[in-house]
Amino acid sequence: MLNILKDVFGFNHFRDGQQEPIKEILAGKNVFCVMPTGAGKSLIFQVPALMGQGLTIVVSPLIALMQDQVNALKLLGVEAEVLNSTLTPEQNTQVWSNIRNSKTRLLYLAPERLMNGGTLQALQNIDVKLVAIDEAHCISQWGPSFRPEYEMLTDLKSHFPSTPIIALTASADKATRNDIAEKLFNGDVTTFVSGFDRPNITLSVEPKAGWKRQLLSFAKQHKGQSGIVYCLSRKKTQEAAELLVDEGFTALPYHAGMSKEAREENQSRFVKEQNIIMTATVAFGMGIDKPDVRFVFHTDLPSSMEAYYQEFGRAGRDGEPAVAHMLFGLDDLRTRRQFIEQDARDDASKRREHKRLDALVAYCEAPTCRRQFLLTYFSDDSEPCNNCDVCLNPIDLVEGTREGQMALSAIVRTGQRFGPAHIVDILVGANTARIRQLGHDKLPTWGVGAAHSKQQWRSIIRQLVATQFIHLDVAEFGGLSITATGRDLLKDQASFSYRPLPKTSATDPLRKKPIAEDLNFSDEQRTLLTALKEKRTELAAEKNVPAYLIFNDKTLRDMVAKKPLTLDEFADVHGVGAAKLEQFGQTFISIIKEHSGSQ
Repeated sequence: MLNILKDVFGFNHFRDGQQEPIKEILAGKNVFCVMPTGAGKSLIFQVPALMGQGLTIVVSPLIALMQDQVNALKLLGVEAEVLNSTLTPEQNTQVWSNIRNSKTRLLYLAPERLMNGGTLQALQNIDVKLVAIDEAHCISQWGPSFRPEYEMLTDLKSHFPSTPIIALTASADKATRNDIAEKLFNGDVTTFVSGFDRPNITLSVEPKAGWKRQLLSFAKQHKGQSGIVYCLSRKKTQEAAELLVDEGFTALPYHAGMSKEAREENQSRFVKEQNIIMTATVAFGMGIDKPDVRFVFHTDLPSSMEAYYQEFGRAGRDGEPAVAHMLFGLDDLRTRRQFIEQDARDDASKRREHKRLDALVAYCEAPTCRRQFLLTYFSDDSEPCNNCDVCLNPIDLVEGTREGQMALSAIVRTGQRFGPAHIVDILVGANTARIRQLGHDKLPTWGVGAAHSKQQWRSIIRQLVATQFIHLDVAEFGGLSITATGRDLLKDQASFSYRPLPKTSATDPLRKKPIAEDLNFSDEQRTLLTALKEKRTELAAEKNVPAYLIFNDKTLRDMVAKKPLTLDEFADVHGVGAAKLEQFGQTFISIIKEHSGSQ
């Protein structure tokens, strides 16, 4: 394992969470890995694929993503192929010839291509040693990105009964994980959950108050950086791109209303070029492996915590500082509710999606550390992060123990089975037919909160959920119930403070953060780094691949720090394996010599 890690990939050590699943695979076991974006999931199946003989099949959702991964492996000297609709008949024949001759080590293909009868039949005579399913959350109808073609993969075990399967994803809550384990593995799987935290990403939420002005203000603070701006509609996606272009930014749109060719061209430019902003609907981004995306900006509320985590996770894959900034308005909430009512398959799905949306709204309203709330949602833990807007700019909270007790009392007196809307109606003293029918206008709590608006009460209840005084039932009917901490609050054994509704819009609380090379390098070192980047760009253009596939920024910074002047020294640079040493070593050494005065 370590030899392949060093010789092929150029790394001296595995990262946390990589080695244990690899050992399970090598022992013939099924594995399910939930790891944060940028944690190195691909290595978990690529290393075993290169040990011993046999073919590893990799299932991936997007043609562009598969091609990038195959190009990256070929630059490492690995025999990898892709089977997709863009191949000519001659190329298709050559790929199958390489597979049959045991030349190909990894084969990338889409789920519908793999589960096609002809493909399955052709693979029956091949030594398939491992099947890897990337973006595995697409299998589960519980997840935010369910794809029907992925559901076909649940039949894989019947076709490859003795072949281990590994499923990988960055975003799956407990319900989604359980669903995948049951559907794909029938429970026979070892699951590794190595945390959801992306500590390099600063999290922030701002009340929406003129999204165009807010987007421009933010973009100007991140000038010269690559980023993604997510919009809810195609029209807004176009407007955002035009707005940014008019202000001098390089911005490209991506949405389903564009031609396939235009979308592919814009995606290719975004991945290969520097300092481009992609304005996009959620159709864009799954599996995008561009390491230097410095920000993700949401002009509208995403559909759920899982979707939000997945979308902002496209920032900062290189581990350097990045920003996830979201605008949040009540109109977004109404639009999202309408989408759920229109799109959900049945009542159970509707309830589930409304509950997921409630959790995201509670995150937006959180009066305490956002990262803590986010990680708690995914059953993970965190101390206050000092890297979200709430930690960086603490809010003046209002003492709200009495308001909390009012809400909890209304929940208890109505049997802990009603949702937020009904509880709010009781608190403000609404005179509705339902309240009269249920006799809730006779309760002592009816009308006790009339001093606050319905809007403020909805916010208070969301914050009581966010701070875990109230439990919102995600699996059933959306009823509110009281937690043990909530009971303490009712008995005056705990206190509650809440964030009042904002009277005016906040400004972007975050400034452009320097990345590592800006912090520690001298002028001379920065000049060398610029020269290395220019050479990398030139080589990438020659090979028609993204620049980071030649060497990523971390590798270039390691070259600047170590200044290798021989091939042996260059082999010790982070991310330099045997194939890249042979292809690029002398080229980069000559630039280092030129800048260090050594010839």
